[in-house]
Amino acid sequence: MKLLLDSFWRAAAYCMHHRVIALSFLPLLILVALSLGLGYFYWEPALDMVRGMLDASEWVARIWTWLESAGVGQLKVALAPLLVIFAVTPFIVVLSLLAVAMMMTPALVALVSERRFPQLEKKKGGTFIGGLFWSLGSILLALVALVVSIPLWLVPPLILVLPPLIWGWLTYRVMSYDTLALHASKEERREIYRRHRMTLLGMGVLTGYLGAAPSLVWASGALFAAAFVVLVPLAIWIYTLVFAFSSLWFAHYVLSALEALRAETAVQVAPVGVPAATPMEILEPVQQKPTYDAGSSYLPPP
Repeated sequence: MKLLLDSFWRAAAYCMHHRVIALSFLPLLILVALSLGLGYFYWEPALDMVRGMLDASEWVARIWTWLESAGVGQLKVALAPLLVIFAVTPFIVVLSLLAVAMMMTPALVALVSERRFPQLEKKKGGTFIGGLFWSLGSILLALVALVVSIPLWLVPPLILVLPPLIWGWLTYRVMSYDTLALHASKEERREIYRRHRMTLLGMGVLTGYLGAAPSLVWASGALFAAAFVVLVPLAIWIYTLVFAFSSLWFAHYVLSALEALRAETAVQVAPVGVPAATPMEILEPVQQKPTYDAGSSYLPPP
């Protein structure tokens, strides 16, 4: 618990570092360009499709009638944009995580390493290609889980539980590999996974809930069309900062765990109770005194 809290507050402090803030704008520019491009071509067709589905549903029509009788019929106008936003948000989150993992995480791990662990040996147990395939495979599994779980989102408690759990599992998978790729060997990475799996998964889930918070800003951009151009990039930037924080949190945690693991291994390997030999003792041959026969007339030199 001490390591968890220590790494959390260190990561929060590092988010104020000018290098972290500057790095957060690189994924932002790419994601904003992608979001605005897709929104320009597909926003209105997506709204029309959702409105058509809502109008064709009898039970939705009954809900509209009841809302109009209650004096809140204007919610009908906002429902279609909100549904589109909630459907797109998981994919924006996944793209944000991938962008941060590829563009920011190596630089953030290097920042933590040079400031806190300059003496930690870099065994390079992971590669960029390996991390890319690991991230893409994890993202594919997460997308499948999101699509399969969509019908369960209609159950009110589950929509607050399932997406953050899936995002948390994805964050745990991606960040754990990327933050250890440079410094840990394959065996050390597996050992850290074995010892700290539940803690790392909990860190990922908490980050998943933090990643769900910017959805409120994103949805506000749909409700207030005049501020849409400003609020949507703001939400994406918050996503990048959240995942940058998760990169720093995982980096502080796993590098501290790696340092402790190597110290523990060194203690186990070192011989106990045997004094270390000096360099002269290693280089000089051992000289034995000759044995003499009691009846011999030979006398050793003085």
